[in-house]
Amino acid sequence: MAAPFSQTVIAVVWDFDKTLIPGNMQGPLFARYGVDERAFWAEVDGLRAFYLQHGAQRVSDDNLYLNHILEYVRAGRFKGLNNALLRELGAELTFHPGMPELLTTLQDVVAADHTYEHHDISVEHYIVSTGLRPMIEGSAIRPYVEDVWACEFIEAPHPPGYAEPSQQALFGEREISALAYIIDNTSKTRALFEINKGTNKAPEIHVNSSLPREFRRVPFPNMIYVADGPSDVPAWSLVRSEGGRTLGVYQRGSRAQFEQISQLQRDGRIHAFAEADYRADSTAWLWLTTEVRRIADRIVAERGAALQRAVRPPARHVNDEPRVTLPAEPPAPAESEHVPAPPTVAPRSRADELRDTVRASMESEPEADADEDQIEVGWPE
Repeated sequence: MAAPFSQTVIAVVWDFDKTLIPGNMQGPLFARYGVDERAFWAEVDGLRAFYLQHGAQRVSDDNLYLNHILEYVRAGRFKGLNNALLRELGAELTFHPGMPELLTTLQDVVAADHTYEHHDISVEHYIVSTGLRPMIEGSAIRPYVEDVWACEFIEAPHPPGYAEPSQQALFGEREISALAYIIDNTSKTRALFEINKGTNKAPEIHVNSSLPREFRRVPFPNMIYVADGPSDVPAWSLVRSEGGRTLGVYQRGSRAQFEQISQLQRDGRIHAFAEADYRADSTAWLWLTTEVRRIADRIVAERGAALQRAVRPPARHVNDEPRVTLPAEPPAPAESEHVPAPPTVAPRSRADELRDTVRASMESEPEADADEDQIEVGWPE
C-alpha cells in the first residue's frame, strides 16, 4: 500500500514566551489598558488556593490566567477586548536577536543543497504555546511558521437559544467571553502528535486514529523541539524518547534560568542548551543548523538504503536452445600417479578340471539317515 506522505519534512517546533520573545506576550495588553502586570500575575498565582477554598477539588494551573483575563473583561478592566484587538497587540511584540531571520536560514540550509533538494527534503516551523493565538497571529513571526497551536477565545455569549436570530441580535458589542481552545503543558504533546500524523494537512486523520509510523507525515526523529523551561518537560520527553532532538534556551543575564536549564540537561530532558540568541554563529544558531543538516543526511541515507532494497536486477538475454549433457568420462590419471595393473589369471590344466569334477560329485551324494547314525550320549546315573 502506498504511503500518504514522503516523510521528508523536518519540523522545528518552538515554544513562544521566553523562547522567541523576552518575557510573556501579554505585556502589550496590560500596557494598553493601564493594568499593573505584576499585580495581575500575583492574582493569578493566588487563584489556585482561592478555587480550592471555594469548592474545587482539583485545579488546572495552566487555565488560571485565561479565566482571569475573562474576569477582567467582565469587570470592565479589559473593556472591548476582542480577537481583532489581540492581533493588533501582537504586532507590538519584539523578538530575541536573530528572530525571525533564523527561521529562513534553517529552511535555506536544506533548500541550497542539491542532494537534499533531490530527495524533496524541506523544513517547516511550528509554534506550540500556552499563550494567546491571536497575538501570535498578529506578530512579525507569523509569516515564517506553518501553523500555530495556542489558546483562543470566542467573542459572543451563547445563552440557551443562542442560535435563534432574535438572540444573536442582542449580543451587542463583541468581546471575548469564553475559552474556545486551550493548550496547556500536557496538551502540547497532543499538538506534537498532530504534527507527527499530519492532521493539520489532512484533517480526515484524527489525532487518536491508529496510523502506522511509516505512514505519518513527520516522524519524530525528524522533529526538533525548542523551549525554555519546566513547563515544556512533557513535550521534550516525548520528542526525545521518540528519537527527535531537543534544545533548551535561557535569557541572557538570568542565572536562575541558566541553572534551571542546565539542570534539565543533566536530568536527561534535553540534548543541549544555549542562550536565546539566534544570530549567525551564536550557540543556538550553530546547534540548530547542524542538527537540521544531520537529520537531512539521515533522511538521504535511509531513502538510499530503501531504494537499494527495492530495486531488483534487470532481466538479461538468455539462450533458449536446450543444452545436451554428455556423460562424464573418468579423469585421466596424472603422470605421477601409480595405477595398479589388473590381476593375471593363469590357464587351467586338465588335472585341475578332473579334480573339480570329482569334488563336485562327492558333495552331491545323499546324506545318511540321521536316526541310524545317531549315538545316544548321556550322563551315568
